[in-house]
Amino acid sequence: MSIAIACQDLIFNNITAIIFDKDGTLENSLVFWREVGTERARLIDAQIPGVGEPLLMAFGIQDNILDPTGLMAVGSRIENEIAAAAYIAETGRSWYEAKKIAQEAFAEISESKYLTKTPKSAPLFPEVKETLKSLANKGVKLGILSADSTKEVTNFVASHQLEDYIQLNMGVDDAITKPDPRLFIQACQALGVVPSQALMVGDSQLDIAMGVAAGSAGKIGVCRSGNCRLSQADIQIASLSEIQTL
Repeated sequence: MSIAIACQDLIFNNITAIIFDKDGTLENSLVFWREVGTERARLIDAQIPGVGEPLLMAFGIQDNILDPTGLMAVGSRIENEIAAAAYIAETGRSWYEAKKIAQEAFAEISESKYLTKTPKSAPLFPEVKETLKSLANKGVKLGILSADSTKEVTNFVASHQLEDYIQLNMGVDDAITKPDPRLFIQACQALGVVPSQALMVGDSQLDIAMGVAAGSAGKIGVCRSGNCRLSQADIQIASLSEIQTL
């Protein structure tokens, strides 16, 4: 089943699926990830004094604000670990030791019971659930493709009770990460659709570039802040409620 999707004055015809990014698109998680990045830098700085401040800048945290286009906001865990390890290696540690220190710090934060992602610490944006419900009820297949891990995507869907609407929970679990088009193609295959009939909806250049490279039917950029510019997007929206079925 395919339908037409309207965004403002733009119409995408013959659409069978919509694939969404998670963080910043469905989930308001910037504050949570800022806290995670700050704690990661603090733990590493405790072992290697002086590296904490450069790490924060690498993560995209400055003046206690997380850059929505920075590494923590749009990069995968693997990419963040590699960046942290590179800064550690600059202090003279071997690459093996640098990676080990970064991985252990990241693991400690992930396992901390004091810093966990919940519907309260990382809520849905207000219009998300109603929009997903409306699209699913019209027969559109919906999936999530996130730079977060598949486990965390699954936890997100469960904690926000989105199982009735989301048919694909997909994250980045190995070296392939956004904007590699293979991720979008794999997501489409899992949903049983072709890229030319699937829309990509995301808030970063990585999401949009992935959709372009994979030959998606369209790229919808989500810009919830005034300084957002997604030049390759077919259209930019401030709210998912602007995605309407015809």
